Amino acid sequence: MKLTLVVACALVDADGRVLVAQRPEGKALAGLWEFPGGKMEAGERPEDTLIRELKEELGITVKEACLAPLTFASYAYDTFHLLMPLWICRRWEGTVQPLEHTALKWVRPGKLRDLSMPPADEPLIPPLIDLLGP
Repeated sequence: MKLTLVVACALVDADGRVLVAQRPEGKALAGLWEFPGGKMEAGERPEDTLIRELKEELGITVKEACLAPLTFASYAYDTFHLLMPLWICRRWEGTVQPLEHTALKWVRPGKLRDLSMPPADEPLIPPLIDLLGP
């Protein structure tokens, strides 16, 4: 089974809310809410991928020093196995905007379970609640 490495980020605002993004129509799992991020390209470090993806998806600039690894998810889909490390980021430059997603939403960690999310994202929720509170 093919292993796919995808990096994700929990952007946390001053009120302790986490940003989630709605997957657009035409993509797998369209309409579900996910943590921003994306697939690593050949030769990229995970941190570089995350910085690139946050710029492409949300229009923000993140410095590597502002990324802190928190946890990871390991999930077997039908055709591939996904390994997804999750970073926390509390500081960035620019205004978050949905450049590649249908919508964005700031959510309290305890309310993340109320959203329809891809199965691989769900195991990332408890560590966020432990860190940030409900």
